[in-house]
Amino acid sequence: MLGKRRRLAVLAEGSFTPLDGKTAVGVLRYRSDEVAAVIDSTRAGRSCEACVGIGGAIPVVADLASAAALGADGLLIGIAPQGGELPATWRAIVRDALGRGWDVLSGLHVFLADDPELAALARERGGTLLDVRRTPARRPIATARAAQVDALVVLTVGSDCNVGKMTAALELRQELTTRGVRAAFVATGQTGIMVADHGVAVDAVPADFVAGFAEEMVLEAARDAEVIVVEGQGALRHPGYSGVTLALMHGAAPAAMVLCHQCGRESIRRTGSRGARGQDAATSRGPGGIGEVVIPTLGQLVREYEETAAWVSPARVVAVALNTRDLDERGARAALVEAAGETGLVASDPVRFGAGPLAEAVLAARAARRGHATAS
Repeated sequence: MLGKRRRLAVLAEGSFTPLDGKTAVGVLRYRSDEVAAVIDSTRAGRSCEACVGIGGAIPVVADLASAAALGADGLLIGIAPQGGELPATWRAIVRDALGRGWDVLSGLHVFLADDPELAALARERGGTLLDVRRTPARRPIATARAAQVDALVVLTVGSDCNVGKMTAALELRQELTTRGVRAAFVATGQTGIMVADHGVAVDAVPADFVAGFAEEMVLEAARDAEVIVVEGQGALRHPGYSGVTLALMHGAAPAAMVLCHQCGRESIRRTGSRGARGQDAATSRGPGGIGEVVIPTLGQLVREYEETAAWVSPARVVAVALNTRDLDERGARAALVEAAGETGLVASDPVRFGAGPLAEAVLAARAARRGHATAS
């Protein structure tokens, strides 16, 4: 991972759940052969499969020493907490890892390599602090050049944050590759970068330049790809993260989009207001704040994304990727039928039922685009 083969201890203390441990879950899904253990003392003794539904028998352990005993030789920060700070209680664990000469991989907004104490310890013991959210120094401005590439650019968009945009993008890329299509994945978040070993975490880029970096990554991928799948971020209706969504749409200038949604989620998950059980309180109203942000129908979301994309370059939503993890088999299949009926588009849960339908929709869009270009 990131240029070196490691056996990682993934730190997810008190947070190893599908929603809170997003980075841990993503790494387990796509780079599990590099994970020795997950650290979460509140769930120690269980398997990753039992905690988050993936990762098989990889153990969850109580501390760094237990992970080291299982062969770990590097530490990966497995969550991206609000504000991107290193939790104070985790600092000792990071220091312990560096004291062992381990590399520490982090997707936090706060860069560990800029911490004088941690940086000195890394130098002394021979480890490396890798901050994957650190962005290049250049400041590119988008000029809609991505709309001119020959490759079909596909962007995953969502009804909310954390509904499966990265997973849908990776599963779609893999399915296209299996079918013999030269497909590229453009990583735009810390987990995607750890999975793909390249990319730019666009939420760490000054707002004026997010679209420019998206454009640059698409142009680079277009050198050797027939289809470029761009990892989406945020959601147009999210009160906090709509800006990065819009910037990706206009910078990547996709010709096709895949709409992602988690079944059962009816409101935007608000950050900064926690309920009694630790869930984001989407329906609360804080002082001076907004109330519930309702997620509209999938059909309405399709129209909104297509209208917004057209401001710079027309794009169609070609498929729906549903996250059905909270439904049983029967409920999941019914949800797919309902989504397809509501939108007139193919729908699949790419993890549960495979990305084949999504790939077929993308390939149909690619064929139609080629046909239109030939006719013109």
